[in-house]
Amino acid sequence: MTTTASELDTPLQVGKYTFASRLFVGTGKYAGFELMRECLEASGTECVTVAVRRVKLDGPPAENLMSFIDGRYTILPNTAGCFTAADAIRTAHLSREALGTELVKLEVLADPKTLLPEPVGTLEACRELVKDGFTVLVYTSDDPVMARRLAELGVASVMPAGSPIGSGQGVLNPNNIRIILETVRPEFKIPIIVDAGVGTASDVSIAMELGADGVLLNTGIAHAQDPLRMAVAMKLACESGRLAHLAGRIPRKLYANASSPMEGRIESAKGIPGE
Repeated sequence: MTTTASELDTPLQVGKYTFASRLFVGTGKYAGFELMRECLEASGTECVTVAVRRVKLDGPPAENLMSFIDGRYTILPNTAGCFTAADAIRTAHLSREALGTELVKLEVLADPKTLLPEPVGTLEACRELVKDGFTVLVYTSDDPVMARRLAELGVASVMPAGSPIGSGQGVLNPNNIRIILETVRPEFKIPIIVDAGVGTASDVSIAMELGADGVLLNTGIAHAQDPLRMAVAMKLACESGRLAHLAGRIPRKLYANASSPMEGRIESAKGIPGE
């Protein structure tokens, strides 16, 4: 009987939500809704992000994003494209009304070129949305101090960027991610989900092997040369990286260490005819 990854792990808890898959996938940038649907299914994700400011959520089914995903996944609305706290708060409230969920992935961006998080606006919006009863997953930089400040506000998850949104550079500063994992997570008992910058499957594995509780990505699948194959690769990378973290890697050593003990091999050879 084949052992599955889910049998060797525990589910991910984000607020009141439970997920077997630790991969969160976006719905933007695909060549079409049919391809998006195929990729979401292939990725094994159970939670998908929807940029409520950028997509059509009503109208004919062929033009309506929700007709391709509604009922199949937990919907995580995000405030992508918001550059002020007030705009992000307004967008979150609109998404709660339109989609009937208190979940929100909070993004308050500094500028349209870098898409880096704006720290003051992020803190302000986060404080207000938590107070208003939202389950907030908050996008932030990989600064451990900022991660702590956000966790103190009562968010459901802190989501440090591996690298700039859509850059495909992977995890540029694993040391900062490790500090967040080793300090913020145990104190506040919330998952740390690496968000942004994933370019290929190995980036997901690296994040998960560091000990991240999950990875959120979009462009890495949607803009791959073969999005469907990449969706499967991302699923397997998330599972393998997580299991490798749980298993514990061997220590790194400067010199070789033989797989088979040399003394035992020499002794056994003495009884072989012709030796």
